[in-house]
Amino acid sequence: MIQRTTQWLIKPIVAGLVIFVITSAFAGEKLPVFVSIIPQKYFVQQIGKDLVDVQVMVQPGASPAIYEPKPRQMAALSKAKLYFSIGVPFEATWLKKITAANPQLVVIHTDHDIKKIPMNSHHDNGDEDHGKKGLDPHIWLSPNLVKIQAASILNALKKTDPLHTTQYETNHALLIKKITDLNHKLQQIFKGKNQHRFMVFHPSWGYFANTYNLIQIPIEIEGRSPKPAQLKDLIKKARKNKVRVIFVQPQFSSKNARVIAKEIKGRIIFADPLAADWMDNMQKVAEKFEEALR
Repeated sequence: MIQRTTQWLIKPIVAGLVIFVITSAFAGEKLPVFVSIIPQKYFVQQIGKDLVDVQVMVQPGASPAIYEPKPRQMAALSKAKLYFSIGVPFEATWLKKITAANPQLVVIHTDHDIKKIPMNSHHDNGDEDHGKKGLDPHIWLSPNLVKIQAASILNALKKTDPLHTTQYETNHALLIKKITDLNHKLQQIFKGKNQHRFMVFHPSWGYFANTYNLIQIPIEIEGRSPKPAQLKDLIKKARKNKVRVIFVQPQFSSKNARVIAKEIKGRIIFADPLAADWMDNMQKVAEKFEEALR
């Protein structure tokens, strides 16, 4: 009788222990996740805080278009639980290889449900240098689109680590408030500047321009630096459109941008679309833009 009673007690205890082990899988350690580019790390860390260990695939100074993972990254990916993709070109080749090496890895496409726009470039060769079918992959440069990405990140973290759902939801709410405040601030900065044009070597700021009713004019032609005659035409175009701002990013040469800026007496703004502190970067870019337009 005692033995039978003991068995009756043990069964629910064991079942409870199994449930506890599953739901507490990451209770004592950080959830290992990967992202494609540096700005994504900001989003995941804002939602996951100290519950996640975020590693970035494309390292500083490298191009998301042609990046190839390092052996140490592939080793780390074999232990990762989540991969947050965003639609940058290198993913088309490497995501299949990454998931083949780690079949348990869950890939979350944070660009899902986001309508992409064409990459704005002169005779752009799209598929080779940019996203799928020549579409612009730079969706993290629009606060409104970041909210969509943040929702995908939140849902994935909650599903993978349900024990910390409340923390993830609280952190997500705080991030959304910050993004909403930033968007309001940027709307005020660009109020009354509808259809204002700015130049940039590589047309990374299309979603930013669309969000605040601006127009970006790319300096590069077919993905390359313009030839002297083409540069002359760009200077004429800049003067005609009263361009006063030229974006320069560290991933590309600023030589031609400086030539144009000198000729049109314009202002160069150093703007890195791959900056680590996304919030601070967006605010500084807008403030410099506002200052240049005074």
